[in-house]
Amino acid sequence: MPGLRRLPRSTPEEQGVDPRALLRLVDALVDWPELHSVMVVRHGSVVAEGWAAPFAADRLHEFFSLSKSFTSTAVGFAVAEGLLTVDDLVLDHFADEAPTDPDPNLRRMRVRDLLTMTTGHADDPTDRVFQTDDWVRAFLAEPVEHEPGTFFVYNTAGTHILSALVQKLTGQRLLDYLELRLFAPLGIKGATWQQSPSGVDVGGSGMSGTTEDIAVFGQLYLQDGMWDGRRVLPEGWAAQAITTQVPNDTNPDIDWAQGYGYQFWRGRHGSYRGDGAFGQYCVVLPEQEVVVAITSGVAEMHGELALVWEHLLPGLADGPLTDDPEGRQLLEQRLRGLRLDPPHGSPTSRTGARLDGRTITFEPNPLGIRNAVLEVGDGHDRLTVDHEEETVIVSVGHAQPVLARTALRRSDPEDVLVSGAWTAPDTYVLTARFVESPVVVTATATVSGDDVVVEGGLNVAFGPTQFQPLTGRVLPATDDVWVG
Repeated sequence: MPGLRRLPRSTPEEQGVDPRALLRLVDALVDWPELHSVMVVRHGSVVAEGWAAPFAADRLHEFFSLSKSFTSTAVGFAVAEGLLTVDDLVLDHFADEAPTDPDPNLRRMRVRDLLTMTTGHADDPTDRVFQTDDWVRAFLAEPVEHEPGTFFVYNTAGTHILSALVQKLTGQRLLDYLELRLFAPLGIKGATWQQSPSGVDVGGSGMSGTTEDIAVFGQLYLQDGMWDGRRVLPEGWAAQAITTQVPNDTNPDIDWAQGYGYQFWRGRHGSYRGDGAFGQYCVVLPEQEVVVAITSGVAEMHGELALVWEHLLPGLADGPLTDDPEGRQLLEQRLRGLRLDPPHGSPTSRTGARLDGRTITFEPNPLGIRNAVLEVGDGHDRLTVDHEEETVIVSVGHAQPVLARTALRRSDPEDVLVSGAWTAPDTYVLTARFVESPVVVTATATVSGDDVVVEGGLNVAFGPTQFQPLTGRVLPATDDVWVG
């Protein structure tokens, strides 16, 4: 079952961490919306942990590009087992998928270049590659403008090739290959991984696990691949993976410009990390023996990471600190009280009563939504949305969200908590929180007579976050028919 405890717990003071510094860090992360979880480990013991309800210790959370560090680890196992070397030519393993006349630079591309994001592409080909049905063939068909090994470009599609390579050599998907080698020793249970159309784990993203899964993974690398007195990672792999293999910029003030290893970033203050979009972090500070695991839903990751340096580093001491029960109590209360509340307001209003059960029909729109009906109930509403592809019916909680199962990606259903309230007499706000991902959908309906305008969007996205407003009209009660 996900969420198993594997790391010992300790007071911050025993491990030389000021609980008030941890409190300042948590406060700052909460003010940098939106924090889902945080776990701080010092000297191998957890000194602070918290989840903002409805997120929880046993709930999976999508890692996005933090998945890359796990993919790199799988490559390390394959290297140790003699299945390949980092200097192997990529086309030696993918001759059947290669173009008829491969680009000379493609012919020189090595596994090492995939690991270090120096494939030679002038720009990231991931969007183009992932729009096809065969990601490996599409990647190998991309022009390689630079000499491999000489030009850094972040490249999630390149990490997918590593996943495909491991699967080709072992006959197992990454998730299964890592089970006995990594997951079982670390107690990682229930992890999932999204797959390509051809059934290969995405590799560069798509893994989901718990906050403590992130923390134990970081602790394993901090301990040079040792766990509970036994070697888990191949000898020397951790050192290779987290060492700067290639430069990626020269700005000393940016954590994304300190060099790159084997699917690990180097960072300021001697740190290294795996990280994923919208604030998924596994940060390791080897000199201070600290691991920080964070899951969140933020658009601006640089600032969130800077909060760790600003608030945590000054609170670290070389030895145990004087007991501070008051500071510790304040920290524990703050962590226990973390939550992300649904909209505050009334479960109904005069306008809501008038709309109850009436059909709202919308003008043509890019979202493909044609009609909607809101039925008011005790404890929750019932919302029916007629989309051009399907009709969706969800329960919308009032004081408490209602759990549903749906998908942003149609092939990948996940839990979503739906809640709504009348925040003003003529304004209804609905939120849908996907609790295994960073994503929250918010829709605000403003009613003026029989005219309805719905505005909304996502808190985070790889593209635009705001939807084009929907303009609709409430049909007269006598003409209230479903236009499906």
